[in-house]
Amino acid sequence: MIRVQVRPNEPLEAALRRFKRQCNYAGIFRLAKKHAYHEKTSDRRRREERERLRNILMAERKRGGGPVGRTNKKRRAKSGKTSDRRNNEGPDFDPLTADTTIQKSDA
Repeated sequence: MIRVQVRPNEPLEAALRRFKRQCNYAGIFRLAKKHAYHEKTSDRRRREERERLRNILMAERKRGGGPVGRTNKKRRAKSGKTSDRRNNEGPDFDPLTADTTIQKSDA
C-alpha cells in the first residue's frame, strides 16, 4: 500500500505528484490497465514476447554493444525513379556461385 504524508507547508499538488510517482514506480497503473479487460492467452504471450525483446534491446544499448534491431538513421528521400539502385550498378552478387579465386585485370 502506498502512503504519502503531506509535509508541513507543502502544497497538495506536490503531495499528489509524489503519490503519482510512487504509483508509477510500484506499477499500480500498469496492473489496473492489465486487469481492466480480458486478454486472450495468445495475445498475452505475444505481448510478453515483445516486452522481452524490448528489454533485451535496451540492455544491449546500455551495455554499449552497438545498435541492435532498429536504428534511428534518417531514411533517404525517395527519388522519382521506380527502379532499385542496385539494378543500375550491375549484376547481383551470389555467394553460392561466386568464384573465390582472385583474378588480375590488365588496365
